[in-house]
Order: sequence, then structure tokens, then C-alpha cells
Amino acid sequence: MNYYPIFLRVAGRSCLVVGGGRVAEQKVESLLSAGARVTVLSPRLTPRLQALAVANRITHVERTYTEGDLAGYLLACAATDDNGLHARIAAEAETAGVLLNVVDRPQLCHFITPSVVERGDLMIATSTNGASPAMAKRIRRELEESFGPEYELALTLLRRVRESLHPGACSRTERLRIFNALVDSPLLDYLRHGRQHDIDALLASTIGAGVSLASLGIELPPARRKAIGDTLDPGYGGD
Repeated sequence: MNYYPIFLRVAGRSCLVVGGGRVAEQKVESLLSAGARVTVLSPRLTPRLQALAVANRITHVERTYTEGDLAGYLLACAATDDNGLHARIAAEAETAGVLLNVVDRPQLCHFITPSVVERGDLMIATSTNGASPAMAKRIRRELEESFGPEYELALTLLRRVRESLHPGACSRTERLRIFNALVDSPLLDYLRHGRQHDIDALLASTIGAGVSLASLGIELPPARRKAIGDTLDPGYGGD
């Protein structure tokens, strides 16, 4: 089965997670990180989910799933240990037009969750079409090694440069030259090793005198000035 790759905006949208265990917890955390309004339907919750409910970060409906519970949701995740319940939810999702993910049951899913590496604005998603979540996690770990925290800083820097080079500041051709030059330069290597002086020299020579990390409002954290590549985000697994 082939999937259509897509990044879905769920910020402010209502999403349902059926189940209150550790896997459901992972689904909830990823939805919250994307800004979704999450309802968890389960008689019991993990301590982490209970804490989120007490803090009003999620809505907890303390009962088992019943027909009609999908109404009004953009998407739902079924994460219980009841295969019969999963089949009923999948059947209702078809008629209700709700996007559904069922843990470890790709044949019941409208979508599967990829294995993701995030570095600020950079998001790299990989999937094995449900064939092997373990392989997807291994690929994620390899990507984590290849794409370190310097990519987050680079994208922040490039965003600040883009904001400073508004249409009235220079021509489209000049903006294109600047961004191509920065992307093709040793910028990532400089960021990886915290070489602030070299970064400032590169910015000044590429964009113009006076342009620096400081002028763009960017400061390298002291720890990253020493060894920016030492710390990697854990990422999370997927299908």
C-alpha cells in the first residue's frame, strides 16, 4: 500500500485519542506539539496524561468508546488493546469522514505516523508504509546523526535574513544570490563548531557590512559554541 505524503495543520483543530496508555500518551504528545485541541477517551490514564488533564491541556472523557464519539473531530487515533473496538472505530470513521490512525493496524488506517526528526523549522519524516516501524526508527537515528542542531540555527538565521531583505531592500535577483551563496557556503560547518567570527565574516561578505549574528538577533548558546553537535533531540518513532 502506498501513502500520499502530507504535512497536516492541526493547530486549533479538535482531535480524539481513544485509549489512555503509553502509546496513547505518545499520540497525545505529538498532537499537542502541533497545537491540536486533544480529547482523550479512556476510563484510565497514565500519570502523564492525568497531569495533562489536571492542567487542562487535554480534555478527558472518563469512559469507554461508544458509537457517535467521532463526530466533530478532524482526526482520531485508536490506541487500545481491543482489536474488536478498533474495527468498530474504523468502520465508523469511514462513514463519519474522520481521518483515523489505528496503532499497529495499517490496514485500518487512513494515515500512518512517520518517524520524525525535528530541528526547529526542519522536519524530516520517513515511513516504511507500515512494513517495519523498527526500520523507520533506525533510519531516524541515522538522520539524527546527519542533521544536527546546527540545522535549526541555520534555518533561524536564514529566516532572519529573509525578513531583513524585504522587497524594498534589494531585488529578487540579489536575494536569490544571497540565499544561494549562504546555503552553498560553509555556514553549517561554522554553526556546527560554534565559529562565530567566521559566521559574522561570511554574513558581512555575502550580504553587506554590518550584517552579523548580533544584527540578526541571534546568539550562539555558550554550550553550542564549544560543541554544537554533541546534543541531539531524541525524536520519536513512527510507522
